[in-house]
Order: sequence, then C-alpha cells, then structure tokens
Amino acid sequence: MTISLIGFAVLLVMVFLRVPIAFAMALVGGAGFAALRGVDAAGAMVGNAVFETGMSYSLSVVPLFIFMGNILAGSGIAQGLFTGADRIFGRMRGGLAMATILSCGGFSAVCGSSLATAATMSKVAMPSMRRFGYHDSLATGAIAAGGTLGILIPPSVVMIIFGLLTESDIGKLFIAGIIPGVLGIVLYLVAVVVAVRVNPSLAPEVTAPLPISRRDLIGVLATAALFTFIMAGIYGGFFTPIEAAGMGAAAAVVIALVVGGLSRSALWQALRDSAISSAMIFAIIIGAEIFGNFVTFAGLPDELGDLVYHLGLGPWTVMVIIVVIYLLLGTVLESLSMILLTVPVFYPLIYQLDFGTGLLADPDTALIWFAVIVVVATEISLITPPVGMNVFVLRSVLPDVPLSTMFRGILWFWVADIVRITLIVAFPIISLWMLQ
Repeated sequence: MTISLIGFAVLLVMVFLRVPIAFAMALVGGAGFAALRGVDAAGAMVGNAVFETGMSYSLSVVPLFIFMGNILAGSGIAQGLFTGADRIFGRMRGGLAMATILSCGGFSAVCGSSLATAATMSKVAMPSMRRFGYHDSLATGAIAAGGTLGILIPPSVVMIIFGLLTESDIGKLFIAGIIPGVLGIVLYLVAVVVAVRVNPSLAPEVTAPLPISRRDLIGVLATAALFTFIMAGIYGGFFTPIEAAGMGAAAAVVIALVVGGLSRSALWQALRDSAISSAMIFAIIIGAEIFGNFVTFAGLPDELGDLVYHLGLGPWTVMVIIVVIYLLLGTVLESLSMILLTVPVFYPLIYQLDFGTGLLADPDTALIWFAVIVVVATEISLITPPVGMNVFVLRSVLPDVPLSTMFRGILWFWVADIVRITLIVAFPIISLWMLQ
C-alpha cells in the first residue's frame, strides 16, 4: 500500500504542475510497475496496454456516440429543444432558465457529453435570457448545471467507459441512469423556482414564449425518436450498444440532413471534433490502464478491503466515505480523469461489501448502483470550484461574465445535486427500479 500511496501523491503533484493527466498516469504507473517488477516487465505492460486499448472493438462505441452528439450539436437541434421547452415553462417566472434545464436534459440524451452540452446550450440559451433580463448568475448557473446531465442520461460516454473498466453490462448501466437523470432535471427545476422566489430580481415576472418553427418541431420529435430508438433497441435486446452507436450516428446524419443543418463545413467540424475528443479519451484510458495495472499489482484494492474488514466498517459507511472522497477529488480533478483514476481501485471493494439481502445482495447489481453514484458525484464535480469544468467551458464562451458570478449562480443547483446523491445512496431502488 505504501508504494501505491506514494504513486498517488506523485500523480497529484504532477496534476497540480499541469502535466496532462494521461501522461501523468502513464508515467507514474509505468515507473511504479518498473519499481515492483523491473523495467522489462513494465515495458511489456505499457506496450500491451497501448495495443489492447487502441485495438479494442468495445471502445469503438466512444467515437461513434461522440460523432452522433457533434452532428446534432452542429445541426441546430439544440435551438429546437430550447424553444420547445420554452413552450412548457415560458409563462412562469424563471421559465427560460427552466427551459434551459429541460433542453439540456433532452440534448444530453443524444449527446452524451457534459462539456459539449454546456458549450452548445450557452450559445442557444444565453442570448435569449439576456434579452429578457435574466441575471447572468441564474442564466449561467442553469446552463452549467444543465450541462452536467450529459454524463448520466444515456447514451453516456462516461457510463460506457465505466462499463469497460469494470466489465459491466453497458445496456444495464444506461437503463440505470434514466430515473436518476430525470430526478436531476426535476430537482434543477425546483432549484430555479426556489432561486427566483428567494431573489425575484434574478428573472423577470413573465416572458412571451419563443416562436417555434416547423424546423424546430421536427428537430424535437427527431431527437425524442432517436433516444427512444437507441434505448428500446438496447433494452429490448435487438442490438448491442456498439451497434446502437453505429445506427445512432447514421440516424443523426439523416436527421441533420432533414432539418437542413448539415452543411459541408458542419460535417467537417463534427468529424474533426470527434477525432480530437476520441484521441483525448483514448489517451486518458491508456494512461489509466497503465496506472490501474500498477496499483492492482501493488495490492491496493486488496489492502483497502482488508482495512475495511479490520476497522469493522459497515457497507453503508464505506459508501458514504467513497462519496465524500469523490466530492473532495472533484474540487481538484477533471471528471473523466477522476473516474479512470479511482474506479479501478474502488470497484473491487464494492464486490467485497456485504449489503445483506435485497436489491444489493447481488454484487453485479450493487456495482451498477455504484456506477450511478460515481457518475452523479462526478456531475457535482463539474460545477464545484475551483475546477468546475463546465463553468470554465462557459467562461471560454462567455468571457464577459466573471467566474465569481457563475459560481454564485451554481449554488442552488449544487444543493439540488447534494439532495439527489443523498436520495440515490439512501434508496438504491431509484437507480435499479427499471432493471427489476
């Protein structure tokens, strides 16, 4: 355990020194493995991790879903979702902020990326909210928080990576994320209502509903149909998640052509962004694989299991401790890196916890519940200072809004997220009901 903890300490120092997390994990993992097994064995392990990750058929789902999201983002679908959601909430105080939350949830259902959702919706929703007199704190808070839904509501790239790391059923992980994702939308809507009641100056009393065009309506219906097609196909056993990703990407191109938003430049940009994002994710996965092999060989997961046993900690106490660790790590680490760094350490421990009878008696089911908890904790990290990646994405798109204003607007949504993760930990049925 000592050498594992030294490795973690060195890794954190490198992260603080702004060494890219993929290279930091690979360097520390390779050096640590070499210290334990020798240079030749470490070289073989690193080469094997690079080759197997690069040639992994299962990982082909990542660029396909990313491409699907980028095509829809570049086709103007987000505008249709926003105007459609505004038809529901437009006549309420804070209605545009609530429409932003709902449209973020809808867009994330076919995008799978929190950062892409936040960046896209900031361009769609922010001009309208400013035009109608919404305070920048509420407007940016709604966009940043709504964007976090992208990593939970399926198809979620983070859920896919979790499934690959733990060899879990990706289809079941997708299904488990639906109700917690909807719960997140509901609690965010409640957060907007509470915020404008406490401080009415954050939003005007009423705003006229935005006009919805035929093109916007087609986009909304097509997005809903695409989500239903993917989830029904996976859950119904008609095709695998990888096949769903391929068909979803093809369907996204067709939808973009139908709504008239797929120009040659938009297609090229979607391909380029997908290649860059996929390369970044693959590099981080390779680094995490190398680091994970190091800590596993060093015996850290087994040592943690023994420590829990000797301390006499109950399974629920352990889960609470893990959640607190994720919330603390989220203040200093980027979300995907945090998951790839910690899941190989914690998921063997979940298999050792005895939850007795009931839903969590099966370790595989408990792991799916744990996956939802990890992703929700990661969502919280996306809006938690000082890192808060979604906030920094908004900052790059809206440089005239101070970070302090953005983080102030996040507060109500952060509280809503703490309520949500508490409910999910206390009541596993929220995550597992659709799997029964």
